[in-house]
Amino acid sequence: MATAVPAERDAVARAFPGPVRETPRPGITLHRPAVDGVDLLAAGVGPALAAASTAAALTAAALADRPYDLVVSAGIGGGFAPGAPVGSLVVADEITAADLGAETADGFLPVTDLGFGTVTHRPPAALVALVAAATGARPGTVLTGSTVTGTAERAAALRARHPRALAEAMEGFGVAEAAAAHGVPVLELRAVSNPVGPRDRAAWRIGDALAALTDAFGKLAPALESWNPHDH
Repeated sequence: MATAVPAERDAVARAFPGPVRETPRPGITLHRPAVDGVDLLAAGVGPALAAASTAAALTAAALADRPYDLVVSAGIGGGFAPGAPVGSLVVADEITAADLGAETADGFLPVTDLGFGTVTHRPPAALVALVAAATGARPGTVLTGSTVTGTAERAAALRARHPRALAEAMEGFGVAEAAAAHGVPVLELRAVSNPVGPRDRAAWRIGDALAALTDAFGKLAPALESWNPHDH
């Protein structure tokens, strides 16, 4: 499970029984609850650091002959009204880089329209459905940006380009890129702490979103035992 910051990692850890121990690896520190095969990582803020840290964890696991079956990008994020109100959960059926491309006189062009790269990763549909059923999360596109939206104009522009977008965060696409490089399926789960749009800190509900994240993983962990990672 890769989060951005320790507060998110610790919220996920609270869903697992028993103590959590630190396990250093080159460039990163994993936190391991008393559950076999589960590692938690505060991978850092933004897609670049999230990708680098997740890749380090995946490489260390592969070299130890204990490769991961699944990578989960988890944390809090902004929600697009009205589909993802504050306090709700969103599971990504598409993990999309919102600002990877070029600005032109005719508007924004994603990097794929320039003839290279990728801008979207799609988690396994069966896994998304399982997560939605177990946690009540709403399936939809989760956008990754290097800059968090802070105006109504940018929020409207993102929704125009990505009409299925339900949430916005800063790490999912980076985590998904690292997972794809290792051939491992990816999942992104977000608890909505604030609306996407003008920055109004008084309207943020970070504590409530972290509690929702803990609750979601408490329901998700047993559900994942029924999922076959080879189905993706």
